[in-house]
Amino acid sequence: MALFTKRQREIAKALTLLVPGAPFSDAEPIRELAAKRKYKRLPASTSVWLAIVTHIRHAHTDYDQLLDEGYEQDAARHFVLEPINAKLTDWRSSRFLNPDEDEEMEPRKLAMTDELD
Repeated sequence: MALFTKRQREIAKALTLLVPGAPFSDAEPIRELAAKRKYKRLPASTSVWLAIVTHIRHAHTDYDQLLDEGYEQDAARHFVLEPINAKLTDWRSSRFLNPDEDEEMEPRKLAMTDELD
């Protein structure tokens, strides 16, 4: 991905700062997700954090399987909290999910400001 816009450069920088050990095969989908329109009004660091958590949740945990098995979203998120934090540890992140912080557990709430456009 060529980094032509200021936003793209900010996203790349935030990704490197938040998860310096993320492999390229994960970094690219995270960058693409963070650049989506629904995140455009958020600071790059927030967009990237939400994209990281979303990507790990869907690509590296049993979250979708839990939903398919009938678990409620909150319950499924509870069960994948530790695997997400383990992946963040693998990627040398200095930030982790905390179940007591709503904005980290509910990324859609932060991004919804742009969904009406």
